[in-house]
Amino acid sequence: MTHQTRIHVHLPVHNLAESIRFYAQFLGDEPVKQQRDYAKFLPAIAPLNLALSPGKVEASSAQAHLGIEVASTREVEKHRRRVTAAGLRVRIEQSVECCYANQDKFWVTDPDGRQWEIYHVNSDIEHRGDVNAETEESCCDTSVCCAGSA
Repeated sequence: MTHQTRIHVHLPVHNLAESIRFYAQFLGDEPVKQQRDYAKFLPAIAPLNLALSPGKVEASSAQAHLGIEVASTREVEKHRRRVTAAGLRVRIEQSVECCYANQDKFWVTDPDGRQWEIYHVNSDIEHRGDVNAETEESCCDTSVCCAGSA
């Protein structure tokens, strides 16, 4: 295996077998290494080294979200079709204003409640995102887009 620079993320999971199934469906690749208490993914979709181990999942970590930025809206759609065909439920957002950008994306939720998005930045904008007229909060303040619920 050729060395490649990757971001390493190690996540504790409640049920390793269930999480391996989810991530294989979401990422489109099987683990490259698997033991009774460990799984490692090196997906083609992104320079990511994702490791999973059984452990305590803190509520605060499940509230955070992770994302994979891709090069085009067409690529977002390609991955959405693949993930949907694999049996995962997705929530689609098109041309949303979030986190100082206009984005096309979809969200999935892993078995431990973590939110993942695959997205493309269509353009940068000068404000945080759509603002709720009643509360004057942006999507990032209320976590509407930045921690979507699939």
